[in-house]
Amino acid sequence: MKKIALSNINALYDEISSLCELYLPVLTAGALNYQKYAKGARVDLNGQTVKSAKEVFFPQSETLIDFKVTNDNIEIKDARGVKDLFVVFGVRACDQRSFEILDRVFLADPVDTGYQNKREAGVVITLACNSPVQSCFCKNFGIDASSPKGDIESRIANGYLYLEPLTEKGKKLFDKLTVLDCCDEADEKAADDNKKEITAKIDALPLSGLDLSEFKGENLMPLFNRPEWDELSEACLGCGACTFVCPTCQCFDIKDYKTNNGVQRYRCWDSCMYSDFTKMAAANPRTTQMQRYRQRFMHKLVYFPANNDGIYSCVGCGRCVKKCPQSLNIVKVIKKLGGNKND
Repeated sequence: MKKIALSNINALYDEISSLCELYLPVLTAGALNYQKYAKGARVDLNGQTVKSAKEVFFPQSETLIDFKVTNDNIEIKDARGVKDLFVVFGVRACDQRSFEILDRVFLADPVDTGYQNKREAGVVITLACNSPVQSCFCKNFGIDASSPKGDIESRIANGYLYLEPLTEKGKKLFDKLTVLDCCDEADEKAADDNKKEITAKIDALPLSGLDLSEFKGENLMPLFNRPEWDELSEACLGCGACTFVCPTCQCFDIKDYKTNNGVQRYRCWDSCMYSDFTKMAAANPRTTQMQRYRQRFMHKLVYFPANNDGIYSCVGCGRCVKKCPQSLNIVKVIKKLGGNKND
């Protein structure tokens, strides 16, 4: 483990960005999101980003193929290519877990090579949560906000940023960082104390005691047929805000766009909450908002874990809790259909 004073942290950003592209939380126009670092950027390691770090590996919109048409010839170019080394800095434990969930989707056969290229090239530097938000409930999914893992794990304590490499990929980058100082026993104690402080804060959060015991594969049909879905979904606008801020939503659409000299095929995020998401030539199997609402949360809490070794497709980041204009979110579903251990 090594350290750098927070007063000198820009030197760390500058050194990493001199080695490769660096993405980290930047405040722009009042919104905090992951952006490419540039000198003078308003970096904020304390707040929660609006959208998750997922966008670095699975962009909201990305070109897949370029078709260039010249007279009778068509030139086809794979726009994804091989990605050079880059770093994602300041990733919280919930977003780090989301990468593992997305890996199960995009790295399963057939492999999404564009996503694979980014995952192989990216080095994730996580950051322990000193100030968890009240809407956080990651503990319910077995996520430790005090020890977020990643390629390099970092934490802030006593005016320093402490960093420790955890993977071979992380160590290669770590060994190149000359601005870091060595740690002593006092630093080790400060890091350990920081872990304990974060754990105490997480335990005290109002949503730390949700009961997920009902959400399992053998209860699929009983949960699917619960009458409470009508009440839960009644006010849903189908706006899709919950899906666009969610770290684990992976639905997308593929479209062709005509350019001046050909066609560009691109992928963009989609939402199961949209009325035309499942619309096909013959029919639409989900014609009501209740059906779409139920599908979203059944996938997060039942379908996905039933097919992925019990791993839920929710990481408890709380973004949907904050962003839904009607205050309809996964916490309400869990409480209504499952319960609260503290009740």
